[in-house]
Amino acid sequence: MSSLPRLAKAIVCASVLTAATSSYSSASEYAYFKSVEGQWSGAGRIVAGPYKNTRFTCRLSGEALGRAGMKLHGTCRVGLFSQPIEATVIKKRGAYRGAFLDGAKGKGLDIVSGRLRGTKLVLGIKRKRLRGTMVANLKSNNNLNITISVRVNGGLTPFIGLSLKRSGSPQKTSWLKK
Repeated sequence: MSSLPRLAKAIVCASVLTAATSSYSSASEYAYFKSVEGQWSGAGRIVAGPYKNTRFTCRLSGEALGRAGMKLHGTCRVGLFSQPIEATVIKKRGAYRGAFLDGAKGKGLDIVSGRLRGTKLVLGIKRKRLRGTMVANLKSNNNLNITISVRVNGGLTPFIGLSLKRSGSPQKTSWLKK
């Protein structure tokens, strides 16, 4: 991944997190967050910009954070280069917030808004002047498609596409055992 600029790395991280959050502090949000538990892997592609058609693969581990969020960590690779990924999404006081890598103050992105509609989680992303959305669509219990779009000239332009598949069954985390 080191061959990609920092922004592209951050956007890849954002797509990975969005993928993980595609599975619902209401009952539906709780079920959605819980459904991300376990191991996920898949391939993606940058679909716009100077690195158009760059392909990458990701291996991630997902964990629900109580009833109101989730954490995802693992790696994404481009060729021989890999990038550690860590992301967190929390719904607090009715709003989605979170960070990819170390957030927009570092080398990552901030999650600044969001909403869940059925099997689609739509998150607002921000880094300095960059604004965009991540849409995670849970196609089935074991298939998740993610699209990241950025604002260009007043409209949204798709930038990254990622498809993840669950490896094995969801893992139970320690908070479920209490």
